[in-house]
Amino acid sequence: MEINSQKIKKADLIVGIPSFNEVDSIGFVTEMIDKGLVKYYQKYKAVIVNVDNDSLDGTREVFLNVKTKTPKIYSSTPKNIAGKGNNFLNLFEQVQLLKPQAVAVFDADLKSIKPEWIKKMLDPILKEGYEYATPWYARNEYDGTITNALVYPLIYGIYGMNLRQPIGGDFSFHPKLVDKWLAGKWHKATKYYGVDIFMTLGAIIGENKICQVCLGQKIHKPSAPKLGPMFSQVMATMFKKICSSRNQWSQIKKVKEMPILDKKEKGNPQPLSIDYKSMKVAAIFEYKMQRDILKTSLTPEVYQKLDQMFKSEKLAIGKTLWTKIIYDSIYSYCNFNGGAGIIEALKPLYFGKVVSFIKHTLDLNYEESEKEVLKQAERFWRLRNYFLRKFER
Repeated sequence: MEINSQKIKKADLIVGIPSFNEVDSIGFVTEMIDKGLVKYYQKYKAVIVNVDNDSLDGTREVFLNVKTKTPKIYSSTPKNIAGKGNNFLNLFEQVQLLKPQAVAVFDADLKSIKPEWIKKMLDPILKEGYEYATPWYARNEYDGTITNALVYPLIYGIYGMNLRQPIGGDFSFHPKLVDKWLAGKWHKATKYYGVDIFMTLGAIIGENKICQVCLGQKIHKPSAPKLGPMFSQVMATMFKKICSSRNQWSQIKKVKEMPILDKKEKGNPQPLSIDYKSMKVAAIFEYKMQRDILKTSLTPEVYQKLDQMFKSEKLAIGKTLWTKIIYDSIYSYCNFNGGAGIIEALKPLYFGKVVSFIKHTLDLNYEESEKEVLKQAERFWRLRNYFLRKFER
């Protein structure tokens, strides 16, 4: 379904908003994007595109009824077709039709978006020669746990790139990347929450010019209720990309620091409470069901340490053990027929790692916790040879 009441056929700038049942927040996000485009890009033809999953809560109506000076297009997946990646496929179709000079995307649940964010994200593509920009926020240390525990350290350790928020949800990019992304293989997980890491790894593997943009404080709906499916879809997409790009990452010799543009605004992280005790109970329960797969996926030394820990119910997964768990799992995923079973078996270990991190950082402030996240990423890099030697054998 598409609603393009102003018959837009060409645009210099596209700002996309992927959504699913975001009636409470999409109006505000649309207003802020419109203000940013009007204030900073009056000389450009711009359009705001809501790519939606056939929301039934009034998201479409709110988006279309927001009074904006910038034209709007609404595009939805068919009924019962969900997934953020499917939204991006619709956005990419608009990019190919309207042929813009630059594209930015912002999540529909943002509460901290400002008009300045539009300029901060679009200028690197329009004026500074970058091809892909990821966000850099002040973000609560217990928000984005998939990023902190897995995605950030894996990109640091395997691809040698210090890119803090690879799946932050807010991006900008040159339209030429769309053809590359569409040419890649879209697995089922990529059509859901796997799309962010699919795009970022596509830019990394394609050796596109990447930067980070400091946006300050990020306030949005907590992702905790979606962590289970999000973990599975992000990891499935990431593991597949790692397996298929071995020729590239095996040649990397040092970590590359990604530039952070406009470091002035940091802000304070969004307050967040997390029930780590319930998470621990669930992790221990689910671990018992995954022991057989883990025993065959992990090296004996790693498995034995882990098994003793879960049997004693005293979860303390340290940096080295965690790194070896993930590297063992990726190697098994790439070389044996475990597939989705390995990723599902990792889920209770991921929750166990989150519990361990929370217990370790309870008395630390945000900056101190950030240093712990960086130390985990650095451990992935230092143990890189552990991973490489597996493939050499």
